[in-house]
Amino acid sequence: MNDQELSRKVPRSPVGLMTRVYKFILPEVAAELDQWRRDAEQIPDEELRKQALASIETKQFHCQGGAVYAAASLPDKHILIPLIVAYQTISDYLDNLCDRSTSLDPVDFRQLHQSMLDAVTPGTKPADYYAYRSEKEDGGYLGRLVQTCRDCISQLSGYEAAKPYIRDLAELYIDLQVYKHIHPEKREAALLEWWSQQAHRTPHLRWNEFAAATGSTLGVFMLFLAATDPFLDEQDASSIHASYFPNVCSLHIMLDYLIDQDEDRLGGDLNFCNYYEDADTMLNRIASIVEWARKDVTAIPSTPFHRMIIEGLLALYLSDPKVSEQQLVRSVSKRLMKRSPMTRLFFFVNSRWIRKHKNE
Repeated sequence: MNDQELSRKVPRSPVGLMTRVYKFILPEVAAELDQWRRDAEQIPDEELRKQALASIETKQFHCQGGAVYAAASLPDKHILIPLIVAYQTISDYLDNLCDRSTSLDPVDFRQLHQSMLDAVTPGTKPADYYAYRSEKEDGGYLGRLVQTCRDCISQLSGYEAAKPYIRDLAELYIDLQVYKHIHPEKREAALLEWWSQQAHRTPHLRWNEFAAATGSTLGVFMLFLAATDPFLDEQDASSIHASYFPNVCSLHIMLDYLIDQDEDRLGGDLNFCNYYEDADTMLNRIASIVEWARKDVTAIPSTPFHRMIIEGLLALYLSDPKVSEQQLVRSVSKRLMKRSPMTRLFFFVNSRWIRKHKNE
């Protein structure tokens, strides 16, 4: 088998996957983020500049994790890595803007997040994303992120089949961002009302677990990868969507919230792990979501790759330094890691190594 054929094959082993991550994914993600950092430094408005730079500085592992999907198709990494990094950077920038916002206006939040729909819907006219807020002068930063996504998407030959499913996930993501950032006294009621309209889609999940599922970008990234296939059809795209949403996506964000509990308490931010009766219930529910996610990905090709994604999520979050600083989280983490398969332990060690050497 020649190098070209080998690079097209989806990695089936943790060693094969991490070899690609170290050799291709991490350096190219770093190069993309450097470019966006330089762009963000030129933003005229001080507050927008501050939040754009902070999102790149503190959330780069979101882009590193998301870009792992490019490791499944190395010949397309020149499309997938810039696309995933740009889309995730929009998400992280807007999350910072809304979390530390000078506004609590749902209309403002929805208008800002229209950029995430525009990014995945080439051909539409981009909106004025800052129309409802006082800080407006970003020097075209958000618009360039949107355009980068569109330029990359135009090179995905199977995109038409994936597009409705990507838009569905983007619309759910936007709803979540609007409801979770409004006035603290109104958040829970808005989220519960939204869930009452959507619960039929995920009857096995509690409202906080459904909301978590809508906050993940992994389903979108998997569909970007699938769209590199010119023969992708509607049935394939639907199957991929169903394999990732809700369980893989919910696991991703519940783990994110698990390690952020202290941080969110200090910042007055909503945290979906705070809605369980006790630590045992939280542990059991997250463990159940892990099993549902593992079962779901058996329905799509390259199951070993998707299983590695699930083990990698657990390893990435449970190896975070924040875990050791929180007694409850440390205890839940130990129990989730107990009797871990070797794959998870392998990714756990690698996640720690990547964090330790992130600025080298």
